[in-house]
This record gives sequence, structure tokens and C-alpha cells, in this order.
Amino acid sequence: MEFQDVVRRRRMVRKFSDEPVSDESIQRIMRNAVRGPSAGFSQGQGFLVLRGEPLRRLTEMFEWWGGEEAKTAPVVVIPFSAKTVYLERYSQSDKAWTSLGEEDRWPVPYWDIDTGMASLLILQTAVDEGLGAVFFGTDKETWPELRAAFGVPDTYTPIGMIAIGHSAEEGVSEGASPLRRKRKAFDEVVHWGQWQ
Repeated sequence: MEFQDVVRRRRMVRKFSDEPVSDESIQRIMRNAVRGPSAGFSQGQGFLVLRGEPLRRLTEMFEWWGGEEAKTAPVVVIPFSAKTVYLERYSQSDKAWTSLGEEDRWPVPYWDIDTGMASLLILQTAVDEGLGAVFFGTDKETWPELRAAFGVPDTYTPIGMIAIGHSAEEGVSEGASPLRRKRKAFDEVVHWGQWQ
């Protein structure tokens, strides 16, 4: 598929068929995810890929912000960011931030931004594989239980979840925001040379 087609076809799919996702597709999706940008090449992301029994446990444990229909997806990827990996990387001599605790030097949390970019690569690669996917948030109060259930170190923070599978719907999902709102005009969002 051409890249422009991938970008234009990417949408949040919330309803999935029972058709399984091939191991090859999941491998390609995850290999692309780890190719995302990373400040200082810190590589402070982790990805938990759940299928089968582990996925069934996940769906029974938590309320899904992605909606009940998203629970039918045969694959869920949970992208995690690790702030400490970035702080450690930037305390190394080639980055010249000598104190590990200098979180306040970061104008924005690049550990979350980079993990978000990796998540977009997952969503785009799913489209390229002929699959559908939806990214949705999680309840912060469930993070300790999530970490404990799947052996995730406390230093990793889930930035959301991505359900992946074969789409069982045509067009935009019922109840999705694009059915209620129009995309902003290009010139309203993109500014050339000066904001106004």
C-alpha cells in the first residue's frame, strides 16, 4: 500500500471480526513500532503484546475505554514509556546533563511523546497489513494491577492500549467523534511563516 493511502485510510476501528491476525503481521507491526524516534536514542519504550489467554485475562480485569466491542480484537498491544530510561540516558557524558534527577530540564515528557509516535507506527502498520486498530486510554488507578498481572516493572507507564484485528465495520465506527464533528480546515490548523 502506498504511504499516502495508509495515512488517509487510518481511522479508529472499534469492531472486529473473529478472523485471527497472522503472526507475520504482528511481527511486522511490532518491528515498525521499535523504529520510532527516541530522544537521545534512549529507547525508553516497552510493548506488551497480548493474545489468547493473557488477552482474555486483560479483558476480564479492566473497564475498556475503547468500548465493549473493542474487547473482541484478537490482539492488544500496550505501549509503555519509561521516564527513568530517558533521565539515565541524559545523565551520560555525551548528553552533558550530569544529574540524573533533572526532570525539570525537559520542556515536555519526551518519554511519552516518543511512545506516542511508536503507537502511531503501530496504527499505520496495522492499516498497511489490511487490519483495523483503535488506540484508547486506561484508568490510572488500574496501572498497579496491570503491572502486577503481567509482570511489568514499576518504572514503565502504560500510555494507552491498542486493539488490533480485522475490521468488522465499514466506514467510521458508530458513535465515533468524526460522525459528530468535521475535520478542521487545513488552513485553520497549518500556519505558514506566522500564526496569523
